[in-house]
Amino acid sequence: MQNDDEIIDYLHAHPQFFERNAHLLIELYLPSPHGSGTISLAERQQLAQRDKIRILEVKLAELIQFGEENDLISDKVHRLTLDILAAGSFDALMHTVSRHLREDFQVPHAAIRLWAKPQDENDVDRAEFEEVDEALITRAQAMSAPYCGPMPGTNLDDWFDDVDAPLKSYALVPLRGEKTFGLLAMASADPQRFYLEMDTLYLKRIGELISVALLRYPL
Repeated sequence: MQNDDEIIDYLHAHPQFFERNAHLLIELYLPSPHGSGTISLAERQQLAQRDKIRILEVKLAELIQFGEENDLISDKVHRLTLDILAAGSFDALMHTVSRHLREDFQVPHAAIRLWAKPQDENDVDRAEFEEVDEALITRAQAMSAPYCGPMPGTNLDDWFDDVDAPLKSYALVPLRGEKTFGLLAMASADPQRFYLEMDTLYLKRIGELISVALLRYPL
């Protein structure tokens, strides 16, 4: 008696088998995969093809959805880029970034910290130039990509204004030119807003945009 593997190998090696024995397609009955009873081999093959088509349709719908979502994000990044280019001062730049993150990207809490002395004395007391924990600076300098996930070791909650619920997820984006000179931090009370496996491509691009814009102002 031949085993299953031998039969499978035989059928693979002799694809004309069912052409020579077409009657088997309607004479062989198999259990129905969608309920009780039996169906012919030909019907089972049709059902298998329909199942494959349904799986492909679901995958296609997912790809279309991902593409549409990426288009929306790209449009938001484009609008942010245009407004960053139009910002004529450090204050305008900070306001632009904050507004876009809040309104376009639905980031409830965002803050920027720069470990540099401002050239303009009027900026000395701005929150962006408040002292940053040395361990956080070291971490930002070592980051090769943005971080997303739970609190990153250092408590950043005092960076954010109007926090009315415990913050559960964070994103950290290093700001750098030749050297890392700052950090964009974002946070949310939603634990799934920024999660460990999150794709950080657009966060990285936003960080690069802000970094290049900041380099226009002597720090």
